[in-house]
Amino acid sequence: MTPHLAFGGLGILFLFFLIPLALLCMVFWIWMLISAIQNKGITDNERICWVLVIVFLHFIGAALYFFIGHPKRLAPLKLAA
Repeated sequence: MTPHLAFGGLGILFLFFLIPLALLCMVFWIWMLISAIQNKGITDNERICWVLVIVFLHFIGAALYFFIGHPKRLAPLKLAA
């Protein structure tokens, strides 16, 4: 058996699952970084801290910002009747 056939299942997993997952994580990371930079609801010092957390902790920092520092909606959503 040739070596490239032995890892066929891992190659398919890599192509169809891990690459899209990595791209989604990168998009989320960039989205949270931009959100932290543009957030008007926090002070300049908080903004700098959040940007540093997101930059150095990557996805974990972005997730922390999303759940802790991301601005929350002030008014509840109005559902159409």
